[in-house]
Amino acid sequence: MRKGILGWVLAVCLSFAVSATAADEIKIGYMATMSGPAASLGIDILDGFKLGMAHKGGKLGGLPVELIMGDDQLKPGIGVQVANRFIEKEKVDFVTGIVFSNVMMAVAKPITDAGIFLISANAGPSPLAGARCLPDLFTVSWQNDQTHEAMGKYLQDEGVKRLYLMAPNYQAGKDGLAGVKRYFKGEIVAEVYTKINQPDYAAELAQLRAAKPDGVFVFYPGGMGINFVKQYAQSGLKEEIPLYTTAFTIAQMVLPAMGDAALGLLNSSFWGPDLDTPVNRKFVADFRKEYGRLPSLFAAQGYDAALLIDSAIAAVGGDLSDKEALRKALRKADFASVRGDFKFNRNHFPIQDFYIRKVIKNSEGVLTTKIIGTAFEDHADAYHSECDMQW
Repeated sequence: MRKGILGWVLAVCLSFAVSATAADEIKIGYMATMSGPAASLGIDILDGFKLGMAHKGGKLGGLPVELIMGDDQLKPGIGVQVANRFIEKEKVDFVTGIVFSNVMMAVAKPITDAGIFLISANAGPSPLAGARCLPDLFTVSWQNDQTHEAMGKYLQDEGVKRLYLMAPNYQAGKDGLAGVKRYFKGEIVAEVYTKINQPDYAAELAQLRAAKPDGVFVFYPGGMGINFVKQYAQSGLKEEIPLYTTAFTIAQMVLPAMGDAALGLLNSSFWGPDLDTPVNRKFVADFRKEYGRLPSLFAAQGYDAALLIDSAIAAVGGDLSDKEALRKALRKADFASVRGDFKFNRNHFPIQDFYIRKVIKNSEGVLTTKIIGTAFEDHADAYHSECDMQW
């Protein structure tokens, strides 16, 4: 009888020990711009994230996932409301998504101050890569400047002398043009900032034509990019002055709406559907099968965000209460990325390769992009030395 009682007590104690360490499920808050002209970006990230979960058996780190949605509407104030709901009502373990840097700047500190890990699947504003870096913010995409730096280097190497710059007037637009200027050393003819979600660029295009630069670089994500590229071609400027951009403007999901206006445009990116890694081949094939379209870099970023979270939870055996162990596991980034090798810098932003790509029609007649050269290998962002986080 005594042995039976002791065995029962031991079993009860062990059950309490297990329940105190291993979570029953993970609660993830997904915040992104899911409505308006830029909704396609948030939708693509979400689709990539869901595919990452599917590839892990519908779980992350072996645990069931409750995915809780929030549309920030590309408004920082709405983003703060969503963040507060995630923190106070939903009590999530992670937040991911976040497309635009103005939203990220408003929500990053409140989320991480609440002890919640924030896994950015897109926005990478410069202040959060430098002196205001956060121990619980991990960015799987890039730091805003980096992709633009790649095109700035390309234009410098190609001998372009006079460059015209355009972007929307918010954090990522300013970071983007700063990135171009960091590597392009020719003359900046003009640096024009337009309203975010501006639909018409007729006045700006007239000014651009009059300036007669050797080339034009623009950063216009989502619906802004569709409108700008089509209007640039319709104005006849495409035949007069070369247009350069990044994969944020020439994203896979907006290419059908741009049509032939996008053909031949050069852009820079860390990723593309033709990147020849085992994980990427499976990701692209399964994404097409699941959603009936080629993935964009936004979908690739969402996919990697899911794999990063999965790797960290698995590394701590599902013990979400051990924040330091979970943080170390996230820093290690022990997962196979669509881009190949993946590693974080001291500020929790990636060190990675960047490519120059060209818009083409593939053998199926579908608009996409292909790699034509490499701009950077193992490229670190310009702000990491300002971050004083200790690993």
